[in-house]
Amino acid sequence: MRLVFDAVLVANRGEIAVRIIRTLRTLGMRAVLAASVPDRHSLAARLADEVVLLEGHTAADTYLDVDAVIAAAKATGCEAVHPGYGLLSERPDFARACADAGLVFVGPTPETLTLLGDKVAARDLAVANNVPVAPGAEGATDAELAAAAREVGFPLMLKARGGGGGLGMRVVSDPDDLAPAIEAARRQTSAAFGDDRLFVERYVENAHHVEVQVLADAHGNGLHLGERDCSVQRRHQKLVEETPSPVVDTTLRTELTGAALRLMQAAGYVNAGTVEFLVGEPEAGRRPFYFLEVNPRLQVEHPVT
Repeated sequence: MRLVFDAVLVANRGEIAVRIIRTLRTLGMRAVLAASVPDRHSLAARLADEVVLLEGHTAADTYLDVDAVIAAAKATGCEAVHPGYGLLSERPDFARACADAGLVFVGPTPETLTLLGDKVAARDLAVANNVPVAPGAEGATDAELAAAAREVGFPLMLKARGGGGGLGMRVVSDPDDLAPAIEAARRQTSAAFGDDRLFVERYVENAHHVEVQVLADAHGNGLHLGERDCSVQRRHQKLVEETPSPVVDTTLRTELTGAALRLMQAAGYVNAGTVEFLVGEPEAGRRPFYFLEVNPRLQVEHPVT
């Protein structure tokens, strides 16, 4: 894999596009921005070396149009595409389309995106690599999900198997509340992701949400850049992040970062990514931790690290 390109298409907008463009210019690479008509005078457009317009006014017919983004990259002589976060960044079909067009997708492989995009498959990978997970189970039908819930026990967290952004997540403390929670979660995730599959995990009370920043190359090498604490949230959306975490000591940090690297190497991960964990209350002098998910892309909060 080439480490330096003559030109890279930035397939995003706003803050992350600005960050990517500044980095490309620092590295001496030409930054080409694919921009919608409403974004043609944005800060990112002013900073880019070249702007190619995506004809349209909505995300669906501009930034989410795989064919249009690929065509923009080819027309401007770009050799790579940086998806930023959100939009097309976690779509295996886009990563595969880039490869088919002879473009380097700056991110994980399509296979890795598919694997980590399925939270149950990611849990299974964690278990296979000695990374702790909270007790959990899946179920295809509502009846199977109810049986899984009885197996896991209450309180529990109802979660979407795909997607992200906290959508579909429900804390269920009473078995009588499970059926309406499943119905609401399926409705929300189906509308948001076109996928209503759910699973359940034991709810970890008073937990800290701690994530480990990882970088990996295409030769099997990986390193971590420590952890961020993102426990201050509203509706499962992170509000404030800090590093280092106030609840992570040297021993726990070694365990967390080691687990994160094992998981990412097992997934064949390439590029920047984040492994998220829950850290529980102290038990017998140590805090237990449990794997949550992988964010296989850049994040808003990377500058905190």
